[in-house]
Amino acid sequence: MMTLYSGTTCPFSHRCRIVLFEKGMDFQINDVDVHNKPEDLAVMNPYNEVPVLVERDLILHESNIINEYIDERFPHPQLMPADPVMRARARLFLFRFEQELFVHVRQLEQSQGGKAGERAREAIRDSLTQIAPIFTKQKFILGDEFSMIDVAIAPLMWRLEHYNIDLGKAAAPILKYSERIFSRQAFIDSLTPAEKAMRK
Repeated sequence: MMTLYSGTTCPFSHRCRIVLFEKGMDFQINDVDVHNKPEDLAVMNPYNEVPVLVERDLILHESNIINEYIDERFPHPQLMPADPVMRARARLFLFRFEQELFVHVRQLEQSQGGKAGERAREAIRDSLTQIAPIFTKQKFILGDEFSMIDVAIAPLMWRLEHYNIDLGKAAAPILKYSERIFSRQAFIDSLTPAEKAMRK
């Protein structure tokens, strides 16, 4: 059985929990207090961070790597595109999200105050407003099918209020898109009590 070491408020762990619940398989989640990490975490992950996935003698870290492994190991429902060209595009999307969005999320997770925090909020606001028009034409990022790209961005969309990021009217389509994700049973099941408390 797979075991996920998951931070109860960590957006990266949240991604992995979404995928596990989407797959509807047997797994175990070990909640980790990110402010008081267990000693064995540093043994499993040299960066001493969650999430970490353990399956028999395999130990993985980094949410996107973990999620692709789960998707290949349990192919239904498939979250990465089957077509190699679309899969390569999906991986580019994931890479861009890390470079342009989640680098700022990490900053807000570490400290929300001061000018650095404000710059991070602004960068996230600008990036999300830029991609908002996609959702006037399609239900999800890659089209009509929910995919790994939607999984990757969902934890950020859930935490906008928590991070004090207010998107303007131009971003209305992306907020409607977020509600579609939030209504999925796997997303609802993936939320920890601490994450539920992030939204009023």
